[in-house]
Amino acid sequence: MTLRDAEAALPPPDGGRRIQWWNSKPFDIVQFVLLSGLLAWLVWRGAETMDYRWQWHRLPQYFYEVIDGELLWGPLIYGLMVTIEIAAWGMLLAMIIGLVTAVLRLSGSFAGRIVATVYLEIIRNTPLLVQVSIFYFVLQPILGINNPIWTGILCLAFFEGTFASEIIRAGINSVPKGQWEAGTSIGLSRAKTYIYIILPQAIPLMLPPMTGILVNLIKHSAILSFIAVFELTTEARNLIGDTFMSFEVWFVVGPMYLVLTISLSTLVAWMERRIRRRR
Repeated sequence: MTLRDAEAALPPPDGGRRIQWWNSKPFDIVQFVLLSGLLAWLVWRGAETMDYRWQWHRLPQYFYEVIDGELLWGPLIYGLMVTIEIAAWGMLLAMIIGLVTAVLRLSGSFAGRIVATVYLEIIRNTPLLVQVSIFYFVLQPILGINNPIWTGILCLAFFEGTFASEIIRAGINSVPKGQWEAGTSIGLSRAKTYIYIILPQAIPLMLPPMTGILVNLIKHSAILSFIAVFELTTEARNLIGDTFMSFEVWFVVGPMYLVLTISLSTLVAWMERRIRRRR
């Protein structure tokens, strides 16, 4: 067999399948550009129909201002910082609540399982807005909380804690039973077995779905505008009420949420890769 015959006998690089033009990357780029252009045209056309006057030049002052040589942050940055604070504390409390709930559901205590199940069923089957109202108008005076931010954080933590508990329970159940037996054989208590053997193996499995909880906390923080928490959405609504720049403000606030959630997802993905490399 000659070299030319051998090359002819080799399969083509694409495995024998010809890539159709509608499945090619250039066509995907064209579709994206056309879709983006269509959306931009619809927005522009809607604004023209409403006789809307764009005022993009006024937006920078709501991010920051320099007065007498001093940098002052605007309401949009302040709202963003409050949103991040709510998400950070809410995630920490949701993890603690979820861990306690998952351990109770996996425990041999009948009362513990009942308490955890009732909590899950009540929170997961009632609207978040109703829960925020109950926390603000009922529980806040009872608990003596003076800051509505903490009322919102507690409400979101209990809401997202239900999903965190299922993720943690699934992660714990994914660890082979032999690991429990190994902990018992070397004399570890159940609590130490959780801490030193089970959770270190389950945490890498929990990280990807936990990212979804963090993203939901950021998005759900917008509902706290209902109880006068001055997070990003509340600040945006106040700006619109003062300036009537509805399009400009929402077209800026939306990407701010998007950049924040994508950045957090990327960070968690990097942490997950680092943890898996060390295992």
